[in-house]
Amino acid sequence: MGMRHRGPPRLWIEGAIGYARGVKRVELYYDFSCPYAYLASTQIEALCARTGAELVWRPMLLGGVFKALGTPDGPSLLPARARLNLLDMHRWADWFGVPLVMPPGHPNRTVLALRAALAAEAAGSDGLARASKALFHAYWALGRDVSRPEVVREALDSVGLDGATLLQRADDPALKDALRARTDEAVSRGVFGAPMLFVTVDGKTETFWGQDRLHFVEEALGGKPPPRAPDQLVASGREVAFFFDFSSPFAYLASTQIEAVARRAGATLRWRPFLLGGLFKAIGTPDVPLFAMPEPKRRLAAVDMSRWAAHHGAPFRPPTRFPMSSVKALRMVLQLPDAERPPLVHALFQAYWADDRDLADETELAAVAGSLGLDGAALVAGTRSEAMKAALREATEEAQRAGLCGAPSFLIGDLLFWGQDRLAFVERALGGWRPRGE
Repeated sequence: MGMRHRGPPRLWIEGAIGYARGVKRVELYYDFSCPYAYLASTQIEALCARTGAELVWRPMLLGGVFKALGTPDGPSLLPARARLNLLDMHRWADWFGVPLVMPPGHPNRTVLALRAALAAEAAGSDGLARASKALFHAYWALGRDVSRPEVVREALDSVGLDGATLLQRADDPALKDALRARTDEAVSRGVFGAPMLFVTVDGKTETFWGQDRLHFVEEALGGKPPPRAPDQLVASGREVAFFFDFSSPFAYLASTQIEAVARRAGATLRWRPFLLGGLFKAIGTPDVPLFAMPEPKRRLAAVDMSRWAAHHGAPFRPPTRFPMSSVKALRMVLQLPDAERPPLVHALFQAYWADDRDLADETELAAVAGSLGLDGAALVAGTRSEAMKAALREATEEAQRAGLCGAPSFLIGDLLFWGQDRLAFVERALGGWRPRGE
């Protein structure tokens, strides 16, 4: 799809007028082909009802967004990440208590479904919402191919819409132009994926990406996510291995929380340093994934780090040296027995991500270790030994064998979780939760 930027779309301008009046509003950008957009769609109405926010459905063609950003086929997933991505979407479905069926032939074309949904806007004030929920349900709860006219018709009929008429209207050139305009609007607003949510309160708009940021959305609207009903689970000596590298800001954020998670679950925590760059090289990931992101995604990632730091109450200052070699810092940690590692791990993470110190500098490393009463000079000298070089290589190979695709990662038995934003999953798994189907 060609992106034609002709200035702000009319709907956007009208929205800005509404924002000036202090309306709380959530705009949800989505395509039916995205499982995470489906998952968000199952939760967003209740969230808006709790916070008194207006919900605006914004369909777009995700393939058109990718094309505009120079990734026509969307983000490519290497095998390790693809495996975790598939597990992750099913875990979220289990977490939310909603069905999720992977449709044959996924991703299926959604152009027809999107145009039919737009045609439903004329069927009433809630026509687009009803059509969108029905088509999401057909795709992800029933596993049906929404590129087929009969599937679209049946989905629309099931919610009291005239599916046959809406399908006819979907071929109207005006509807084709409308979908292009919606996709252009999404790109012009910085959308790079789905679901993306624009939250406006008192004239100020914030952007969020992902169904796993809905708690931030609710907080931005002045609400508080309802507590989960406690699971009837019993911790029984479980163990969690925490894989980390000092070069990862999200590993730093996880390091500020993982001990409390393990303590609440009555679990044993194992600290597993490894060389993230070595893993990336082995599995074919770019050396610095942040630099490979489209510019809108890179900007939001920086905002996201600060949001999570504030959420965790952790000090955070983007370092002036990035990326940075963490090899020597990792080898220092590996010289200590597992039980003695936490103070040094925390001090090194803090030195880089809060105090902007150079962890590639041996003097700085010795000073950090010395501040804890350790023999910093000896630990630094140890980083040059063949034994420690081999130990770090083995630790990195262990991470690859475990199926890691990044840091932080958490291994509980045969359950692998990736990302500090999956700590709730980690805690629940330590309590005995096993996601359905695993």
